[in-house]
Amino acid sequence: MPMPTMELSRNAVDFIDDARLQSLVSAPRPEPGRVREILAKSLQKQALTLEETADLLNADAELTQEIYAAAHQLKETVYGNRIVLFAPLYIGNRCVNNCSYCGFKASNKDITRRTLTFPELEREVVALEKKGHKRLILVYGEHPDYDAEFIAQTVRTVYATKSEPHGEIRRVNINAAPMDVEGYKIVKEAGIGTYQIFQETYHKETYAQCHPPKTRKGDFMWRLDGLSRAMDGGCDDVGIGALFGLYDWRFEVLGLVSHALFLQERFGVGPHTISFPRMRPATNVDIDGTHFVSDEDFIKLIAVLRLAVPYTGLIMTARETQEVRRKAMGFGVSQIDAGSRIELGGYTEGKELQALDKEQFNLGDIRSLDLVMRELMEDDFIPSFCTSCYRLGRTGEHFMEFAIPGFIKRFCSPNAMCTLQEYLSDYASPETQAVGARLMEKELAKMEDGKMKSEVISRLEAIRNTGKRDLYF
Repeated sequence: MPMPTMELSRNAVDFIDDARLQSLVSAPRPEPGRVREILAKSLQKQALTLEETADLLNADAELTQEIYAAAHQLKETVYGNRIVLFAPLYIGNRCVNNCSYCGFKASNKDITRRTLTFPELEREVVALEKKGHKRLILVYGEHPDYDAEFIAQTVRTVYATKSEPHGEIRRVNINAAPMDVEGYKIVKEAGIGTYQIFQETYHKETYAQCHPPKTRKGDFMWRLDGLSRAMDGGCDDVGIGALFGLYDWRFEVLGLVSHALFLQERFGVGPHTISFPRMRPATNVDIDGTHFVSDEDFIKLIAVLRLAVPYTGLIMTARETQEVRRKAMGFGVSQIDAGSRIELGGYTEGKELQALDKEQFNLGDIRSLDLVMRELMEDDFIPSFCTSCYRLGRTGEHFMEFAIPGFIKRFCSPNAMCTLQEYLSDYASPETQAVGARLMEKELAKMEDGKMKSEVISRLEAIRNTGKRDLYF
């Protein structure tokens, strides 16, 4: 199967101005008054400019707590206290690229190459459903075998695979190579949610060093333009990301914000999600620690991203340790994965120890979904498997119509509670059920008396007592 032709979109623009971003990174520290003006603007749910984002990145350490507080407040205003959960499912690790930081690189002869058969895929999905998962992201290496038709077939297989009594996947996102416009149309028709492409690094010199030029991924513009082509192909929910540790973390934050602003300007809607994974060990990968991001800077970059792009979901993955994830949760994160395995066949064949000969990188948090759910609830977060917006057409520009006025919180919390009750009734351990019952009582007590509260109580009772499922607003 040939790779797609390298035809850029009609909107193709190199919107990454290295010199400008570097000058912003090197700018002097802003005055405290300037920082507070920017925080006030963000709390009005207005996206920040590159200059304003840079000022927050460069702010004096004494202002960090104010940045954290503003990010926490903004996250509560837009998303409430819910945290959306998902799981990654690796479909195949064959790859034609030779990225210096990746365990899947073509030159790594010590990794076991594999593509799940469709019966194997079905078994993996059933295993995830029996844990309680409703949302997956399918992950593919970049290889001619993983073309649009193959990806679409795997998506349809996941949706069609259901287990008794209530197991089903309601949302399938994709992390795969950039395609041409026709390819995106094919995968969109299969019912995908978000199409996610990480630029890895927005710094062109570093990008060239990490990605050999004779590979598809070696073309900076083909990748940078990938989500513009996705938009042209009808995928109005897209996700961006950078791999932190390849270059200066402040530059990468500005690259992500540049990307978000470009998509907003050209298509009327920015990215649905932003991811910010940090470098992790992998088989036959020599990691240069020059640009490693400390835990302190990592928390700050999350807070700044939340303030810069108020309506974009922020994803923190299980690359991070339990301790880092728990600390960072309140500063803007809206989605995490849990109970994750990233080796091929890991949900049905995996052992307690990670299999580095099958993985792309090493995970930091390998706790079960049940344990992650329990900790979230102990910290007063509502774990959510909600997929209602996507299934009711509240995506892309339509999502922004609801989100910008702040109405989305009215849907998110009730829907999160319904999906949480499903989990508590069907999958949770007794310990998690007890924690969940206390959280539900607390959340219901916070709701104003009226029609919405009565409807939420009615739906929760229906889930608990009548076996009804998939109730949403």
